[in-house]
Amino acid sequence: MESFLNRYRNITVLLLVIFAQLVLLAVQVRNDQDVRMIRVWTVTAVTPMARVIEWMRGSSIGFVRDYIMLRDTHDENRRLQSEVDQLKLENNFLKNELNTAERGKALAVFQEHTPSKALAANVIGTGAGTNSKVVFVDRGSTAGVERGMAVVTPDGIVGTIIESYPTASEVLLITDPDFAAGVVTQKTQVRGTLKGQGTPLCKVDYVPFEEKVSVGDWFYTSGDDRVFPRGFPVGQVKAVRSAQPFKEILVEPSGMHRGLEDVLILIETVHQTVPNEQTASQPIYIAPAPPDAAAAAQPTQPVTGTEADRMRAQYKAIGDAQGHKFGEGAPGSKPPDFNLKPPAITGNQGAVAASPEPAKPLAQSPTVPPRPPAVGTRPPAPVSKPSDPAVAKPLAPAPGATPQPEPPDVPVSERPHNE
Repeated sequence: MESFLNRYRNITVLLLVIFAQLVLLAVQVRNDQDVRMIRVWTVTAVTPMARVIEWMRGSSIGFVRDYIMLRDTHDENRRLQSEVDQLKLENNFLKNELNTAERGKALAVFQEHTPSKALAANVIGTGAGTNSKVVFVDRGSTAGVERGMAVVTPDGIVGTIIESYPTASEVLLITDPDFAAGVVTQKTQVRGTLKGQGTPLCKVDYVPFEEKVSVGDWFYTSGDDRVFPRGFPVGQVKAVRSAQPFKEILVEPSGMHRGLEDVLILIETVHQTVPNEQTASQPIYIAPAPPDAAAAAQPTQPVTGTEADRMRAQYKAIGDAQGHKFGEGAPGSKPPDFNLKPPAITGNQGAVAASPEPAKPLAQSPTVPPRPPAVGTRPPAPVSKPSDPAVAKPLAPAPGATPQPEPPDVPVSERPHNE
């Protein structure tokens, strides 16, 4: 080492002097952030090494803590798991309470709006047997429940009471094969009998094959069975098959969509009307007619009155169209041509024709001279008519006039022929 320094002593001294000059410059010079360059160089050189050392220290400590010294890890996991289970139970309890509150509110609203008197009940058990469609409710004979009463929910019918005990009642569901109820469609008012099949779908029997029932139609209780009042929803048609003599109709009950937990027992039934079908339609705007076309768009009123009034109005319209006025034509004038097509008779003309008018006296036409008799024939003798004595009495002569003697009576056979 000494030989190396002795050999390169000048270069070593030069490098030391240069290094000292750089250190002095770094101490004196500052950067843009007013930080000495010596500090910047020192931090830049030490930071990567410090980062590597810290990573090695953290990894070693974590490895020792997690894999070598497993103290209290099992107890902590057990505590956290118990807290999670408790939170899950509380969450489920709150959800059930919320569902119960919603069902209770729905039942209360339904009781307020239905005219039938209903009693709320809770389902407390199901019947024994794999194919049994029977449930038990917590209302019995002490609450006024009797055998044969209807059980419903706000969504539809559920079943009937088949047994009533002091503190509970047995309900036969509509899906049981022994269940039956009278139903009617909402659209066409087609009647049938709802029966259970032991499956989620029920069937409707005794619907003639010529009746129109489509998929999607709703069935309502008809009230014919004297158990369910008329107007309660039953279910929606899911399948329709043509058969002889009755159709095969499958209906999905609507009363058990949300499960059976809270039901209503109808103590006093009141029939309701089957609601009309509501079709979704959009309103259509129709603009008003223009002012000029408003008068032309008014339809003419039909002619009212008797047949004679209508015929009279038609004849008058024909005469007016040809310039003829009835009752004012001179003798021998041309009458109107009634073979022409009559013009249209408006409502005003019909009203005039239909209104009663006083009878007008017929115009007296001048006396028409008789036709002269043929040559060589004898004119007919005048026929004497009985007349009023006042008319038959001869007129008195005027004052100052000479009275003329009356001619003697001459028989007709002795009169001359030129008379």
